[in-house]
Amino acid sequence: MLELVIGGARSGKSAYAEQCATDSKLPVFYIATATAGDTEMQRRIAFHRNNRPQDWHTLEEPVCLGNAITDLTDVFVIVDCLTLWMTNILALELTRYEKEITSFLCAVDKLETPVIFVTNETGMGVVPLGEETRRFIDETGRLHQRLAKRCHRVTQMIAGIENRIKDE
Repeated sequence: MLELVIGGARSGKSAYAEQCATDSKLPVFYIATATAGDTEMQRRIAFHRNNRPQDWHTLEEPVCLGNAITDLTDVFVIVDCLTLWMTNILALELTRYEKEITSFLCAVDKLETPVIFVTNETGMGVVPLGEETRRFIDETGRLHQRLAKRCHRVTQMIAGIENRIKDE
């Protein structure tokens, strides 16, 4: 089963995904997309690393997400988070950006193991003034739509409460 978990910052998305992984009783493969560009982000990443169970396999992959999820079987996968991944790949040359999006969506189409994709809802706020920020919002929204169509379940998190908006 593929699930997209979407919500605002600190809405409980990661905690929900981690609980689903624990409940699955499968080995967990955690793919982290964050990069430590400053001290505050280094602290956030360290906090998440230290709080993950020791028996979970973690892969830190900020760009080649399609490659990272290819050929995974018999594990429960958490990808956290797509908005950080989008930030990373938007910094790439356009043809490389498009290659990474295509690679990711093709890999998603072939997945046969349970995966939860964690992402931030970006389209419910004020339209930003800057061109780069508008592009981020547009591209992230397009990715969310394309991924939601592929996922069996879409869960919106609000204040730690799950709101199922798609369940096949």
